[in-house]
Amino acid sequence: MAEGSKKFVEQITDRDTDFAQWYTDIVKKADLIDYSSVKGCMIIRPYGYAIWENIQRLLDTRFKATGHQNVYMPMFIPESLLQKEKDHVEGFAPEVAWVTMGGSEKLTEKLCVRPTSETLFCEHYANIIRSYRDLPKLYNQWCSVVRWEKTTRPFLRSREFLWQEGHTMHATAKEAKEETIRMLDIYADFFENDLGMPVVRGQKTEKEKFAGAVATYTVEALMHDGKALQGGTSHYFGDGFARAFDIQYLDRDNTLKYPHQTSWGVSTRIIGGIIMTHGDDSGLVLPPAVAPIQVIVIPVQQHKAGVMEAAEDIRARLAVKFRADADYTDNSPGWKFSECEMKGIPLRVEIGPRDIEAGQCVIVRRDNREKIVTPLADLERVVEEQLKDITKSLFEKALQNRENRTENAHTMEELIEIASTKSGYIRAMWCGDRACEETLKEKADVTSRCIPFGQAPIGDTCVCCGKPATKLVFWGKAY
Repeated sequence: MAEGSKKFVEQITDRDTDFAQWYTDIVKKADLIDYSSVKGCMIIRPYGYAIWENIQRLLDTRFKATGHQNVYMPMFIPESLLQKEKDHVEGFAPEVAWVTMGGSEKLTEKLCVRPTSETLFCEHYANIIRSYRDLPKLYNQWCSVVRWEKTTRPFLRSREFLWQEGHTMHATAKEAKEETIRMLDIYADFFENDLGMPVVRGQKTEKEKFAGAVATYTVEALMHDGKALQGGTSHYFGDGFARAFDIQYLDRDNTLKYPHQTSWGVSTRIIGGIIMTHGDDSGLVLPPAVAPIQVIVIPVQQHKAGVMEAAEDIRARLAVKFRADADYTDNSPGWKFSECEMKGIPLRVEIGPRDIEAGQCVIVRRDNREKIVTPLADLERVVEEQLKDITKSLFEKALQNRENRTENAHTMEELIEIASTKSGYIRAMWCGDRACEETLKEKADVTSRCIPFGQAPIGDTCVCCGKPATKLVFWGKAY
């Protein structure tokens, strides 16, 4: 909300007073979700699902432009199949939901409700990969997965959630590693250029990497309250799964080889990230790229002659190029303005008798409430310019928040002091020893977010033990 402006929607808890309650207020009052009788699961309402559909569309376009194809795997995994990769099954065991009955009969083998689909893809790849000519296999699926979380919050952590999971097979380690980083870069581009959310790209530590992976890479975003959100991950598996599932191909040199595998994914927790990065005390602030309604027309004094007709003309013009709507209900303009703000609609267009007489309208931005008086002849051009500028402004504001909340620590005492008095990222050197990582978790209540790409060291000794260190790590508290 712009400084000094009046809070329009009184029902929302102040963001800086109780961030958790503010978040809950928004997901309910903006009609994004409803609670289900199934504990830990949410009902995604039409407005919330429309945001997810736009996320799907934007990412799916990127995936297909890089040669990926969509498939669909079963939602059940036989226990024997899940057990084939030891590290993988151990990593997911605490979160797995099992089906033991089919109708009134006990199953001869219990079935896991997929927490992720590496094993299913590997079983399929073992059946279809025979030759180097069959590679690469670039598959993705859009689906839901189940992880039996103990503590749940809408979008951020639920027992069933929607996501996409890419699973690819490559002839060489080099090709697979390139794929892993390519997909990470696609995620980073999407977060920053479509969602206006700056991210830190980097590698997860051994402790934090995905179960069964050789290496896990991540894009980490910082929320308004200074907690990190893991936005998306991309994993390089080497040939471990291929060996476990006996996936081999005949190479050009007439020898059998194991292919190298990747997987990568983002989920509906992105929607939670959008809320916590851009929202304010009046509700959602949606990036135009994923907003279900990009611009809404509000007639002012709609009972007067010509106002409704002018509003509909504007809506129809804008609908040619943008996701446009209008509010023709008999609610007051003030109520409509508040509703638009709660929904996070990027632009609203106000038109009344005086505007019609002057051949103009008033465009109001959701992010900063700036009012732009616009000749009707220039409407489409100005709307397009403002939508682009909103995304840019959202990114710059979020980036400033991240910079303001990023500190350097050179000693354990300094790191503990920062972690206990401030919120945000803490940049500190690490020796690579897991024991030091565990100590920082225990004493400072922070976890390693990532080892960032392309950032110079800020010292040469570990912040925890004082031994030589070459790894700069972003530490912090996270959702």
